[in-house]
Amino acid sequence: MRVDLNCDLGEGFGQWTLADDEALLDIVTSANIACGFHAGDPMIIRRACEGAAERNVAIGAHVGFRDLAGFGRRELSVSPADLRDETLYQIGALAGFARAAGSRVSYVKPHGALYNSAALDCGRAEAIASAIDRFTEPLALMGPPGSQLQRAAETHGIEFVAEGFADRRYTAAGTLTPRSVTGAVIDDPDVAAAQAVRMVSSGTVESIDGDDVAVSVHSICVHGDSPGSVRTARQVRHALESADVTLGAFA
Repeated sequence: MRVDLNCDLGEGFGQWTLADDEALLDIVTSANIACGFHAGDPMIIRRACEGAAERNVAIGAHVGFRDLAGFGRRELSVSPADLRDETLYQIGALAGFARAAGSRVSYVKPHGALYNSAALDCGRAEAIASAIDRFTEPLALMGPPGSQLQRAAETHGIEFVAEGFADRRYTAAGTLTPRSVTGAVIDDPDVAAAQAVRMVSSGTVESIDGDDVAVSVHSICVHGDSPGSVRTARQVRHALESADVTLGAFA
């Protein structure tokens, strides 16, 4: 059994740092690097790409709403055409730094409010898939299994990577529990690790209400902006490898 382990990186801005990118890059196999809209600036993006390239970690464009103040977690009104162009813009910005580092962008993963809304909104999912279509190199699309993002990827002939979250609780409908709900974020590394192993080995996860939910995934995410993210990522990796799961980038 083989699975990818990804993490959101490069999410600082200026003098503000959010996560220990260097430590996380030693653990994960794919890095979702912020492209400047919800977080990240040219220097941070460059360092993240160089760190990923040095470790042979796959680089993904972590595209989001143009919302630095809200860290991309606020719902914004953006037309599908504008969202398509803004997505392509972010991919292109990251691609320049990835190439300069001797690597390339391999996939796209929406961030925050865009991730959640595009999973349900076919217009937004189509806009993201259209941006990938317009890019000059083939890119995969990462998102929730059974989502509008998966349907848009399949319509466009784009490789889709189904993703599960080690450090987030799920609803009975198989969606992420909103962060505003108590207990939505798992801060215990052992609990997160056990959830990751369960998703990979059985294709199920326990919802926040105690129900069993089907989630067939090929990549596991640990949020870099969560407290103790390095410890959690390290524990998740150790638990997966102890369960005879081979870790490797899908791209």
